[in-house]
Amino acid sequence: MQVRVAEFVGESDQSWQHAVEQAVTEASKKFQRISGVEVINWTASCQGDRIVEYKADVKIAYTE
Repeated sequence: MQVRVAEFVGESDQSWQHAVEQAVTEASKKFQRISGVEVINWTASCQGDRIVEYKADVKIAYTE
């Protein structure tokens, strides 16, 4: 079994956790056996004093 890694960006208007979950959901459409996720970076878009979009750059590990 070989482990591979792909990078994804998850986005959410709810939270960083939800952004990570969105990235995993997108990855699962392409890779069936996801074994882990590493968060590389957290960012957010703001309007005034509010966060309006959370973003998580992640590495998704999967096996082939």
